[in-house]
Amino acid sequence: MLFNSYHFLYFFVIVTTFYFLLPHALRWLLLLLSSCYFYMTFVPIYIFILFFTIVVDYFAGICIERSQGRSRKAFLVASLAANIGVLAVFKYYNFVNTNLTVLLSHLGLHNSLPFLAILLPIGLSFHTFQAMSYTIEVYRGKYKAERNFGIYSLYVMFYPQLVAGPIERPQNIIHQFREKHRFDYQRVADGLKLMAWGLFKKIAIADSLAPIVNTAYENPLQYHGLSFVIATVFFAFQIFCDFSGYTDMARGAAKVMGFSLMTNFNRPYLSRNISEFWSRWHISLSSWFRDYLYIPLGGNRVSIPRWYFNLFIVFLISGLWHGANWTYLIWGGLNGLYLIFALITQNIRQKLVVFTRIDHLPLLYNGIQIITTFILICASWVFFRAKTVADAIYVFKTIWTDTVGDLFTLIKQHHQTERLTSFSGLAGAVFLILLLELVHGLEGNNSIVDYVNRKPKYMRWSIYYIFIFRF
Repeated sequence: MLFNSYHFLYFFVIVTTFYFLLPHALRWLLLLLSSCYFYMTFVPIYIFILFFTIVVDYFAGICIERSQGRSRKAFLVASLAANIGVLAVFKYYNFVNTNLTVLLSHLGLHNSLPFLAILLPIGLSFHTFQAMSYTIEVYRGKYKAERNFGIYSLYVMFYPQLVAGPIERPQNIIHQFREKHRFDYQRVADGLKLMAWGLFKKIAIADSLAPIVNTAYENPLQYHGLSFVIATVFFAFQIFCDFSGYTDMARGAAKVMGFSLMTNFNRPYLSRNISEFWSRWHISLSSWFRDYLYIPLGGNRVSIPRWYFNLFIVFLISGLWHGANWTYLIWGGLNGLYLIFALITQNIRQKLVVFTRIDHLPLLYNGIQIITTFILICASWVFFRAKTVADAIYVFKTIWTDTVGDLFTLIKQHHQTERLTSFSGLAGAVFLILLLELVHGLEGNNSIVDYVNRKPKYMRWSIYYIFIFRF
């Protein structure tokens, strides 16, 4: 069940209505049963996979809390192995098997391992990481094991965040399932506004940009140069509006019922460096890798070579988390190399700033930083979007060799990128991107909901009508 479907609209209205009508003691059960139905609308049988990991982690948490010494670690390892094992089988088995087949064929050997005809369970990467954070927090003594099996199951399966996050920690969400949430008009209205904004980003922007991006990246040999520059920039905003739009819908749906989920995106394309970008992009995932992988590896409290290794391996694994393909691994590794290069050149860049005194012109200085960061991120998105490494290399090659020529041809003939742009509505796409960034500028340090709430009634309703007629 997708958030941008009529099925979800009916589901949301019915569940939310009954949520406020039922006694407080029964609300968690309603949400759990509703979340089970929500999950089973994809592949019903896969509910047993989720049930397996929930049972393992529930009892592992209790055993960890009751145990001492090596036993505690053994229960933690068992929990992590169960979660990672399920993720490995469904998401990475065929990828590893394919590469093993290629490797063995080069050695003149045959791979006898079968390929699995299985679908990837929806949201598997998200709820697996959320479940792992629970047992890790219990192991660290930062959270007491949950005794109510139903409440713990709801922590893993809470439907707003089940498909695409945000990835919550037990400290933030579990206690909310026990709190009594009364119907509050302003809170409900704010939640619906947040859902509407997320839906607008998903349908009006991401889905409008998708045809342009797909036209180029699904048929790369038919395009070159400027066409790929346009498609890659559009993909940067498409993926942002896709991810952040779903997050806003999730946070809004939860807010309507009184639950608070963490902010997952914070205007990432206004970042002035790669490090800042990753503190603004997919925040729940970035913080997960920081707390549960980067810091345990030693973080920056180690020798410089080891520090660089820690950064690189974390981003490499982050790339693999996003997808079972070499393109994702390269995307993650490239972002790790960005951070390492920034650290290596930090003193040189600071001296250059002092020498040029460009920091005395803050608007220009910040603008250069933002544009440079955006270009680097877009370069990494090429690997994220390309179907194969060969396609990504072709995109880079033609951007490097043909873009300038395409620009001159465009100026002279006015139709160089016609095949890509006129068919897909370039002007409308650019307008939507500018509208998105205008909203980000108007938000300031607040949210779009806060911004709208501060406006006069006639302006608020004008905005509402725009949304209604757009959909």
